[in-house]
Amino acid sequence: MSAGASHAADDLVFTLINKTKGTLERFYTSPEGVDNWEEDVFGDDVLEPGQSIKITIRDGRRTCKYDMRFEFSEDSKLEDMEDTQDFCKMGTYTLHQ
Repeated sequence: MSAGASHAADDLVFTLINKTKGTLERFYTSPEGVDNWEEDVFGDDVLEPGQSIKITIRDGRRTCKYDMRFEFSEDSKLEDMEDTQDFCKMGTYTLHQ
């Protein structure tokens, strides 16, 4: 097995589904227990209501538990949300109001 193939096996992949009525503008993750958020996973993208997106975390860490922060557009009138999940066991994550 090549080094590239084993690295790909360490990627954490899941589908994020927005079932709220608001536009998700920013999505941050960081390994559980880390005090700072990593950079915005979406970059310039957003996740509109009813849409889904495949998320791949390629940070090279050997951990499964991640903190997540979801920030909605101001006109959505939704509070920002935070959660912690085991990305190794999670195939999808659905945001609800």
